[in-house]
Amino acid sequence: MLLLTHPACLEHDTGDFHPERPERLRVVVEALRGAFPDLPWREASRASRGQLLRVHDEALLRLVLETRPAQAVRLDPDTVLSPASAEAALRAAGAVLDATDAVLHGQTRRAFCAVRPPGHHATREAAMGFCLFNNVAVAAAHALAQGVERVAIADFDVHHGNGTQAIFADEPRVLFLSTHQLPLYPDTGTSAERGVGNVFNAPLAPGSGGDAFRAAWRERLLPELDAFAPRLLFVSAGFDADRRDPLAHLELGPDDYAWLTAELVARAERHAAGRVVSTLEGGYDLDALREDSVAHVRALLD
Repeated sequence: MLLLTHPACLEHDTGDFHPERPERLRVVVEALRGAFPDLPWREASRASRGQLLRVHDEALLRLVLETRPAQAVRLDPDTVLSPASAEAALRAAGAVLDATDAVLHGQTRRAFCAVRPPGHHATREAAMGFCLFNNVAVAAAHALAQGVERVAIADFDVHHGNGTQAIFADEPRVLFLSTHQLPLYPDTGTSAERGVGNVFNAPLAPGSGGDAFRAAWRERLLPELDAFAPRLLFVSAGFDADRRDPLAHLELGPDDYAWLTAELVARAERHAAGRVVSTLEGGYDLDALREDSVAHVRALLD
């Protein structure tokens, strides 16, 4: 098991009172260091332009990497570009790339990337929803380029990973699976959205708890994961479906995240030689983030 992060990810300044704030990452790293003192950490490298261009347009790279604002500017009402954001975004994507290489080269079977900004809302052409680059998509495309035949992305963030889905909707080598609250930002992710038969969404109504969440995965999504038999599994690990989260209205807790993580690990053992790369997405209550991230990583270990 390998943990990855980078100090630059703390320097992405979203401004006072923004929910996607540096303290989120700080508490995750502190919690994981405290709970798993013997696990190795690696400092992330930067993603290259070529790696980013597999899933993003050149115009988005220029916007994020070359704007270099003197102070924070808003790309949309939710998404901020600060003087340090370009470096943070390069390191966040770089962490998931490094984790992918470590898993593919046999250095570890599982990895968790404690990074920000998150990524799963970023589309090919646009930063949005707190996200600048789509970290998990960059890494999934990298895995395909390394010759991995089939990769799956399991996304349990409370907000639908619209960017990840859009990037891979026409790519049959990538399976995208998601539970999320609907209606809720970005108001995508209906069960009718199927891509080329590689997209499976199981939206949850506001107020849904662990029973509905587990049933969606057990009855709808995990069978598709087994049928696809990925050779590498990615996880977009957002913890904002926790009942304590201020931005949504699902009722999950650490036991639910541990349960799903164990189920995903079992499928990875069955189909992908145990290979799982997970990366932090959302989660905006600090106490919930501490507990949920520890539960997730413990289940990755087990």
